[in-house]
Amino acid sequence: MLLAAAVRERVAAVHGGVGLPECLRLYDGWAARYEQDVAALEYRAPHLAAASLAFAFPTPPAEARLLDVACGTGLVARELHRYGFRCLHGVDGSAGMLERARSTGLYQELRQCVLGREPLPAPAEHYDAVTLVGALGEGQVPSAAVPELLRVTKPGGFLCLTTRSNPSNLRYKAELEAVLEELERQGAWRKVLAQEVERWEKATSEEESTQGTGYISGVVYVYWKCPVPPLEEG
Repeated sequence: MLLAAAVRERVAAVHGGVGLPECLRLYDGWAARYEQDVAALEYRAPHLAAASLAFAFPTPPAEARLLDVACGTGLVARELHRYGFRCLHGVDGSAGMLERARSTGLYQELRQCVLGREPLPAPAEHYDAVTLVGALGEGQVPSAAVPELLRVTKPGGFLCLTTRSNPSNLRYKAELEAVLEELERQGAWRKVLAQEVERWEKATSEEESTQGTGYISGVVYVYWKCPVPPLEEG
């Protein structure tokens, strides 16, 4: 079944590399229809991310303090709640999205923050887990902001990130993975999971479709923050 033209246009607009200020304006305008549109997309990232994080987590999740970065309307929070996570904080750059997230009642705290332009509103080593689902892409959260996610994560905590693997996001994905690999090389974290998923969401065009399936692919990453940085050699 083809996506409605209006849905294709709204999705393509926010992933079109328009620049962060315009992207946030688009998200503000999209907030009222966002969940309806992503349901039409069969968008699986929130479920996949929450399931991956829950699988990796060694302690009862109700005791864990978690930061949902780029939380949008709260889709990830709903999935995390199903897995037993209860202490949820969220940040997003869009006031319209935050208003929707607040209406879910799932977050203990919500703050506006444009990651990549400003630091996260949290002290260092504050969270047992951090998620960033759906906003690692062209014109959204820059890959250079990933160390800021590490800063607010407790040693021994987990980070769950996602990005898309469709053709228009491949350059960004390569940049992101270079950052992820460099942080691992430095001993800042260890990779727990990197899972490629073929049917991530419906494609908005034939050009974006993976091998003519009508869907695009994506990837879930889970990292574990190393408790003690390695000693410098020499």
